[in-house]
Amino acid sequence: MDSTQLKFILEAALFAANQPLSIDRMLTLFLDGVQPTRDEIRAALELLQADYAQRGVELHEVSSGFRFQTRQQFAPWIARLWEERPQRYSRALLETLSLIAYRQPITRAEIEDVRGVGVSSQIVKTLEERGWVRVVGHKDLPGRPALLATTREFLDYFNLKSLDQLPPLADIRNLDDVLQVRGSAAEAGADEQEIVEIPALVNTAVHDVADAPANDAAVQTAEIERTADTPLH
Repeated sequence: MDSTQLKFILEAALFAANQPLSIDRMLTLFLDGVQPTRDEIRAALELLQADYAQRGVELHEVSSGFRFQTRQQFAPWIARLWEERPQRYSRALLETLSLIAYRQPITRAEIEDVRGVGVSSQIVKTLEERGWVRVVGHKDLPGRPALLATTREFLDYFNLKSLDQLPPLADIRNLDDVLQVRGSAAEAGADEQEIVEIPALVNTAVHDVADAPANDAAVQTAEIERTADTPLH
């Protein structure tokens, strides 16, 4: 199979798929006798990326694999295709998510220690329902508190290939400078005064997370998301 035909097959598969495709998944498209190598698939993907370098869509690699997506600079126009308002989340939820992302694995009590206020069960439930957070173990303390960490879906949603691509905390220490705060107390609910949109994790962090002590209880557990196999349709 020549490289051009391979490139076209992968292009068609990526457009037809409703989720990112890993190289392993792409290999299953071919019969054993004519199956390309992983290097040949990567080379074809690089050709595709070059083909779309000056287009409105791009071929991008995230945690779960490769996908076609619109370029970020066109978001204001693309967003008008949908009438519903973008999903918005409370400041407390964003701070909780940021702490989990940067200090995982972390317990709910440790999150509360950093934020200085309680973390409602609804916040954790919302993060779990979105598929951004999951329980990866339990800390060896009385009550065996759950250790929370981010998921591959979290990385895909925020356009990240791995946790290593999270922006350095030193660059985003001031949450008020990077978050677009909107809404009112009436919209926010009983325990929050602000609602914020969530365009990307690079716009979310908490003032104190960089100063929080590292969680040494389950360092190996934190590597679960880092070592896991590595949308627009």
